[in-house]
Amino acid sequence: MLPSTIIKKIRRIQIHTTRIVDELLAGQWDSAFRGSGIEFEEVRPYQFGDDVRAIDWNVTARTGRPFIKLFKEEREMSVMLLVDQSASQGMGSHWQTKREQVTELSATLAFSAIKGNDRVGLTLFTDGIEKFVPPRKGTRHVLRLIRELLYCDPMGHGTSLTKVLDHLNRTMARRTVVFLISDFQDTGYEKSLKVARRKHDIIPVVVADQREMKMPNVGLVRLRDAETGQMITFDTFSRANRRAYEEHAKRRMEQRDTLFRKLNLDPIHLYTGEDFVEPLQRFFHRRENHR
Repeated sequence: MLPSTIIKKIRRIQIHTTRIVDELLAGQWDSAFRGSGIEFEEVRPYQFGDDVRAIDWNVTARTGRPFIKLFKEEREMSVMLLVDQSASQGMGSHWQTKREQVTELSATLAFSAIKGNDRVGLTLFTDGIEKFVPPRKGTRHVLRLIRELLYCDPMGHGTSLTKVLDHLNRTMARRTVVFLISDFQDTGYEKSLKVARRKHDIIPVVVADQREMKMPNVGLVRLRDAETGQMITFDTFSRANRRAYEEHAKRRMEQRDTLFRKLNLDPIHLYTGEDFVEPLQRFFHRRENHR
């Protein structure tokens, strides 16, 4: 049986995120995503004016006449939430940590999906796969996902985007809408992201804390890397040190965003202590206008 504290948290998140979906995101999910999934239906002979990119070359070679593939929109989609549970998610210089914001965001996306009659699943990851819940429908299923997010006691501390993307490609055979929710404090995942991008609709959600971008002048401080445990003493009195810290953070951000542009991905950027609804609405509007 769940502790009363967890039950209360689940109930609070359900009430809060359901209100967001009903009052602030009403209709935007369908406008942004409906019809984005397609599946093969049949082939027919090529007709003048048809898109040559739709030609089925295997059937064409076999029959000696050009045929094209016909597709139909899927009536429902599968949505996967890939949620970072690494130690750096405990960072939060405001009233909430990255993990707390990610939990509420994930719940909002999950309730949006089932309101649109879509299936939603969850993969929790660190430097390994912590939990995999296949996509299903229904409010009870979403409440289970929230429980998994709140209850997760990860074995790993680091972040491996490569492992979670490879796991996605192994477990999800059909095209899936994927929200990759992380602070992206990792390297070497470009190849896996490229492969996943060809097969699935990948939406990066970058969750950060302003303190990761800018260091205040507070004297000598001891800093610990949450994922590696490494400790250093940092002199924030030094303007050169603060500038080096900020330039390093800026380079890492630029490299990440350059990769997203290269793969034609449209990320959502969130910061702890700030409302995530407005960035989500802007993303839905961009998505709808693009379609």
